[in-house]
Amino acid sequence: MNSFEVIGGAELKGEIVPQGAKNEALQIISAVLLTSETITISNIPDIRDVNKLIELLAAMGVEVKKTADDTYTFRAANINFDFFKTKEFTSAASALRGSIMIAGPLLSRFGSASIPKPGGDKIGRRRLDTHFIGFQNLGAKFNFDTDENFFTVTAKKLKGTSMLLDEASVTGTANIIMASVLAEGTTTIYNAACEPYIQQLCKMLNRMGAKISGISSNLLTIEGVASLKGTTHRLLPDMIEIGSFIGLAAMTRSEITIKDVGYENLGIIPDVFRKLGITVNKKNDDIHIPRQDHYEIETFIDGSILTIADAIWPGFTPDLLSVVLVTATQANGTVLIHQKMFESRLFFVDKLIDMGAQIILCDPHRATVIGLNRKNLLRGIQMTSPDIRAGVALLIAALSAKGKSVIHAIEQIDRGYQRIDERLQKLGAQIKRI
Repeated sequence: MNSFEVIGGAELKGEIVPQGAKNEALQIISAVLLTSETITISNIPDIRDVNKLIELLAAMGVEVKKTADDTYTFRAANINFDFFKTKEFTSAASALRGSIMIAGPLLSRFGSASIPKPGGDKIGRRRLDTHFIGFQNLGAKFNFDTDENFFTVTAKKLKGTSMLLDEASVTGTANIIMASVLAEGTTTIYNAACEPYIQQLCKMLNRMGAKISGISSNLLTIEGVASLKGTTHRLLPDMIEIGSFIGLAAMTRSEITIKDVGYENLGIIPDVFRKLGITVNKKNDDIHIPRQDHYEIETFIDGSILTIADAIWPGFTPDLLSVVLVTATQANGTVLIHQKMFESRLFFVDKLIDMGAQIILCDPHRATVIGLNRKNLLRGIQMTSPDIRAGVALLIAALSAKGKSVIHAIEQIDRGYQRIDERLQKLGAQIKRI
């Protein structure tokens, strides 16, 4: 098990380029299964979850070629269906939550898909009902083998239909879109997720010959087509990493420029950090965070305590609430963090309390952070990363803390952040992998 050893308190300075978007990559890479022609994808992040998905596709028979550090070509002309019956497939797919994204394309193009119950972060219940109800709406038959923990969906030919999603699930919407593009007839999806990653998927599929309208709204209309062709696609910068770097700059009193952020796709992320009192300057397509000794949390206009909560797009992404929470610990003021979507995601705050943060965990979904205005710096401790986003929040805390911290189980951080130690070292961070 690898760990990070961090000596906190160093002031960072310089420029950093965000990686390609992890959550977009898992959808886009799975979509290569929809055609036998070549698809080229660039700005792919070199992270564990994405690499595991690429390895899984290669084992399935997809021809994969790495043509540059961040660019791959994929050609899914000869899928080995016997592979899905092997222990190797069960082991690889169950270890990766993103493996669920191959179900829609396989069902759409080949008429069947079997997938083991996927793993992923331990952040609470993450149900898959939306995916499979959507497939059933399109005419697929569904079975869950409780003994083997295997999901199976089959259909001779999917039929377009109208459906209302019971939750605006990003991955569920993406899977249903990919299942619908080759279905007979027209599909309408109400309450569809409309994150930039979903928009990117729809634009790519349209370049491949799909007929999707309503992109960027929560009502999608998909006219089924007989087949799709190849294309090229470039992933967006990762908005979660960009938000993480904003919080890092504020916590460490650092001047950092985040390059080529795709600002128009960040939604309200910059404004949420501004509510914490952080200066976020847009310069062309870059974000510049100046050095700040202090930053003050806003209140609501009636003077009541600010609440920051996650919501479906264009609301604030739940993946950045952990970073906002840790950033607030050194602000001046108080904020209530309300994590609505996952009931276990705030439990990492006990590590921050051990470091000296003033946090009241109200219940599994809410935490009140009392900012110390740097009067008492956090202190270094030993801790373990419970999931990707909490892991990077703890890393930010360690980089701002007094003394040495050791963060164990950093493979969780590696799942979502590309060579984060090397990139932070270039900014002046005292961090090493042990």
